[in-house]
Amino acid sequence: MTTALPPKHLTPETATWWSSVMDEFELEEHHVRLLTLACEAYDAAKDARKVLQNEGKVFVDRFGQPKPRPEVATQRDSAISFARLLRDLDLDVDMIAARSRPPALVSNRVSHA
Repeated sequence: MTTALPPKHLTPETATWWSSVMDEFELEEHHVRLLTLACEAYDAAKDARKVLQNEGKVFVDRFGQPKPRPEVATQRDSAISFARLLRDLDLDVDMIAARSRPPALVSNRVSHA
């Protein structure tokens, strides 16, 4: 079990996920930073999605021209960032119930050394 607390600016749902990942995996400092960035991207995508659901994806500018809301780009970019950060974290490892300690992250990428 980790004693690290999730960053206070994360939503409760995302903070719970951050803590569960910290408990399930042995993360090095740079992995914790990637995890935090992934959580921030997830929260940003959710926030943008809420605005889009309430306001729609398009607004009419002062010249009467339809324009995409800025949240469209925020939602898209945040979702892409989240997916890439998850890929970089490489959390998809088989969990063995008999493990006495969390698994270390092992990349599935081939070394070019």
